[in-house]
Amino acid sequence: MIHESPAAATTSAAGQGLETVLRGFRVGVTSHRRSEDLIEALERRGAEVLHAPVLTIAPVDQDLGVIEDTRTTIAARPDTCIVTTAYGMRRWLEVAEAAGLGDALQDVLGRASLYVRGPKARGAVRAAGLADVGIAHDETTATLVGMVLHESGGRLDGRRIVMQLHGYTDGAQLDRLRAAGADLTTITPYRWVRPAEGERVESLIRAICAGELDVVTFTSAPAVDALFSTAHELGAYPQLIAALRGRVASAAVGPVTAAPLAAAGLRPWVPERFRMGALIRLVADNLTRCQVRCLASPAGEIEVRGRGITIGGEELSLAPAAMLLFRALLDAGGAVVPREALARLVSPSASGHALDMAMSRLRAALPMSELVQTVVKRGYRLRVAAPRA
Repeated sequence: MIHESPAAATTSAAGQGLETVLRGFRVGVTSHRRSEDLIEALERRGAEVLHAPVLTIAPVDQDLGVIEDTRTTIAARPDTCIVTTAYGMRRWLEVAEAAGLGDALQDVLGRASLYVRGPKARGAVRAAGLADVGIAHDETTATLVGMVLHESGGRLDGRRIVMQLHGYTDGAQLDRLRAAGADLTTITPYRWVRPAEGERVESLIRAICAGELDVVTFTSAPAVDALFSTAHELGAYPQLIAALRGRVASAAVGPVTAAPLAAAGLRPWVPERFRMGALIRLVADNLTRCQVRCLASPAGEIEVRGRGITIGGEELSLAPAAMLLFRALLDAGGAVVPREALARLVSPSASGHALDMAMSRLRAALPMSELVQTVVKRGYRLRVAAPRA
């Protein structure tokens, strides 16, 4: 479960009630593991959530390879064990126990030097009655492998090392160990696989490309890779990246998860503490600080919160085209927006007729149709005052 402080249970950093801090915002969730906790925390803050797990974890109790690798580990009696995830460690011990190998594995690991990738992995090791000798405080496998190499003087000739992988193979780190002379065994207690309900991922990609989300959250690097791969298959990768560079933000639980986003030229939000609770707080703080706008108007204060708009305290329900027009006018802060620019928002062909129809619907939905002014031969403007301090 995600734990929150008593103060966070009632108020946010923006000083609002917890249940309203994300009101009007729409968040995409890509995770499979612990997704219920993440979704519940976001919805408790008022967000609308679109959940599309891009990868799921394959059941290891059907994977005889894990049992065989466990037997290999026991026979090898490794000098060093590298533990990368808490979940992987727990699942490995569970599979070994079910196969009647639990005691033997526990004995072998108890004699080895255990290195852990972060506090959660350390917790799983200690919960099993074992002790570690080193931890990567930045929670990266590269740092962990670097520690093993450093403490051995850079050479591992003949040293027996077992490494617990985390859902996918980090080939570069395995190559570093082998190049240093390690006798390496790998164990993969779980694997990431594509979900059966692939249409949910396609819906997520369409929503991102259409700018219908405010932020998309990621809790694993393979999930980012899988989303990008699916977008390539749909021929939507350029539109996806363009949307993530523009109106739709991305948020990653830590630097490892953020790496493939950064490689694509994106600037994801990453919390200082690589935890789910910290990710949720960062998303809430950034959305309320950067994507809530308040301006005065003749019809009362206009507040835009993600997909939600209130004018004079009245909540509006706008059609997608009308919402695009209103956002563009609001972003201009009262300046004139040319007809051509607005037409491109509502019609691929920049149809003037489509713009007229959408503008008519927008004005009909506003408490005062005069809020949108026509500037002859130029375009439209919103009657607003300066932003609230």
